Amino acid sequence: MTTIRRFTCDDLFTFNDVNMDVLTETYNMHFYLQYLAMWPEYYLLAQGPGGHTMGYIMGKYDGRGKNWHGHVTAVSVAPEFRRQQLAGKLMDLLEEVTDKMHRGYFVDLFVRVSNSVAIGMYKKFGYSIYRRVIGYYSREEDAYDMRKAMSRDVQKESIVPLDRPVHPHELEFD
Repeated sequence: MTTIRRFTCDDLFTFNDVNMDVLTETYNMHFYLQYLAMWPEYYLLAQGPGGHTMGYIMGKYDGRGKNWHGHVTAVSVAPEFRRQQLAGKLMDLLEEVTDKMHRGYFVDLFVRVSNSVAIGMYKKFGYSIYRRVIGYYSREEDAYDMRKAMSRDVQKESIVPLDRPVHPHELEFD
């Protein structure tokens, strides 16, 4: 049985196994605590029997006007719990918070262009490639900015792909 609940400070000491994947970005303690303090509704943990951490998602809301959106900063599932739709459940919950609580126009995320497994998974979840960001990952690898429109974006304007790649300094940070 899996329980999905809000992340707590104590969980920072139990999720190392989930972060060991080479494609999972690992941040410093201050970064995790900042997200937990500022956007607790976007920070969820999946826990299995015996309190074992199975996966987590962290995100935030950001932007102004029609760029008001939810953002997936990280979603990760421990290898032994993959292929059980856990990432999909976590993504659904983040999207629900964005759509119903914050009335965002879309949810976005960044993914390495080389991570074809994750790109395929996000496409199955309804995300599409909005733009390519050159050198997003430490100036060494490009990222795709993938988006999924929420119910507020009736015309799906937020997901119309850009016709050119952008550089990190061109991203909108509000």
